[in-house]
Amino acid sequence: MKIAFIGGGNMGEAMLAAILRKRLSTPQNVIVSDISSARRQYLSEKYAVKTTADNKKAVPGAEIVIFAVKPQTLADVMTGLSGALRPKQLVLSIIAGAKIKKLRAGLRHRRIVRAMPNTPAQIGEGMTVWTASSQVTDRQKKLAKTILSTMGQEVYTPDEKQLDAATAISGSGPAYFFYFMEALNAAAVKLGFTPEIAQKLVLQTMSGAAGLLQQSDKSPAELRRMVTSPGGTTAAAINHLEEVQLMGLVIQAVEAAHRRARELGR
Repeated sequence: MKIAFIGGGNMGEAMLAAILRKRLSTPQNVIVSDISSARRQYLSEKYAVKTTADNKKAVPGAEIVIFAVKPQTLADVMTGLSGALRPKQLVLSIIAGAKIKKLRAGLRHRRIVRAMPNTPAQIGEGMTVWTASSQVTDRQKKLAKTILSTMGQEVYTPDEKQLDAATAISGSGPAYFFYFMEALNAAAVKLGFTPEIAQKLVLQTMSGAAGLLQQSDKSPAELRRMVTSPGGTTAAAINHLEEVQLMGLVIQAVEAAHRRARELGR
């Protein structure tokens, strides 16, 4: 499979590494276009792929063109590539907020998959929600699904609006957990642990809880109730969180992220 990357930043590299690791393509059949000479040198040396600074030189011959540039540079990229893509090539975009309508108009191209991955994709544990324009063939959808699944799990939706919701949940979600872990780390240090031990306690607790939930047939609420004995230490903490309405605050925070995702899309 011949693949061209437009943009070789962190998420582009995550996809590149996953594709090569799963042997969906070979270094000889991959080319990465990036404006940074240092980045091009790094990707060429690490993955043995071809690189270029010219987007137009990257796309000829590619079956799939993956767009992984920053949202603020998209307009210039589309101007440079407008009309340069062959009708049967598949565009796979992971650019936050860039709707299919915008990509179709800017590139003058119709076969587009839009995907919203998250940062754990960098270690093959990502969650990607994606959709496709009506012109994308069934075969191309299978190719897109295969590529996205190399980074972790994927979910297809026929409704592009759900990508804004996915941005607020799974796209931004890792940061929510990191933030909560920051708070637990701070609490552990306040209780007398060293920062190193505090992080170890919090990291393994979070990892273990996630693993238990994955292997259990119970919901998060059920597992929480199982470890919350009436009058116990966990109950004291949960009661306080309920008093300050943490659940409501989390929902409001996600709604704020959703609103922002929709604003960026406009």
